[in-house]
Amino acid sequence: MSDTRIVADRVSKWYGKVVGINDFTVSIGPGVTGLLGPNGAGKSTFIKLLVGALRPSKGKLEVLDQQIWGNRRLLTRIGYCPEHDGIYEDLTGREFVTFMARLAGMSPPEAAERAEAVLEQMGLGKAAHRLLREYSKGMRQRAKLAQALVHDPELLLFDEPLTGCDPLARAQITQMIKTAGQAGKIVIVSSHILHEIESMTSEIVLLYKGQVLAEGNIYRIRDMIDEHPHQIRVECDRPRELGQQLVLSPEIRAVEFPDEGTLVLETHQPDACYPLIPKLALAAGIKIRSLTSPDNNLQAVFEYLTQKRGPQGVARPAGLSPGPSGGEPRARQSAQDGTRGRAA
Repeated sequence: MSDTRIVADRVSKWYGKVVGINDFTVSIGPGVTGLLGPNGAGKSTFIKLLVGALRPSKGKLEVLDQQIWGNRRLLTRIGYCPEHDGIYEDLTGREFVTFMARLAGMSPPEAAERAEAVLEQMGLGKAAHRLLREYSKGMRQRAKLAQALVHDPELLLFDEPLTGCDPLARAQITQMIKTAGQAGKIVIVSSHILHEIESMTSEIVLLYKGQVLAEGNIYRIRDMIDEHPHQIRVECDRPRELGQQLVLSPEIRAVEFPDEGTLVLETHQPDACYPLIPKLALAAGIKIRSLTSPDNNLQAVFEYLTQKRGPQGVARPAGLSPGPSGGEPRARQSAQDGTRGRAA
């Protein structure tokens, strides 16, 4: 039996005249797989299809070897953390996670025991008695993750799971996701930030305008992406002083100061810059409030790739055509002649 447990075969989802995903074909097995793409690429639509919240307009979709639409029993084997809040603010953290465990079919004693354990795991043990309306954004995010984990599902779907989390929570959540993948669960994580996905897995599906541009090993795919300069936005108390130090580094191509407390860097080596920025700030006693990669930066990357490769979309380097479990990115084939790069 194949390890592949999720198969999308030419799946499309339309919202009236708006295309969510189009002719979407992908196979995903155990381990962590990242969905990478800018806002509007189709990441959330695909995840909602996988959890049965949406019905495909066209094509075939199997989740854990079964049809997902209308299959309520299958939902007990799936854990889902949506991007946006959908929590009951009048419940405590403990009540919320216990309630979700009961919906997944657990007995009251088992649900209560598992809720305590997973809240502790997510760093909410001491806040379990507080109402969810009193939680910060990061705490709400961890509560959502806790309810996704509480029933020990086979499939975990995390839509932008690091949103609103502080650096410590990000590290804890990232490790939790990696551990789940190593345990043999199927874990699908969406993000518009490359380094977030790269910290969790080397296997990604690259999405743009509802289609799959490439899938496979992130280190090969990023060779295409890194041709385009990346932007990093830093909010701190002394941006010009930090900028003066950063421009001395060969990794930095340009520095801009859009406002009094912000600098924006341009680089072809983001991996080198992310640790360099806090290192220089710490040495100079500069307080960093935020370190982000803007979404429109990734949007520009995808536009760069599709425009550079011509009207047929992104042409892949020759010879990239692995099986579902292989580490090389696949070349997406045109349905018309099977030879050209697929239109994006």
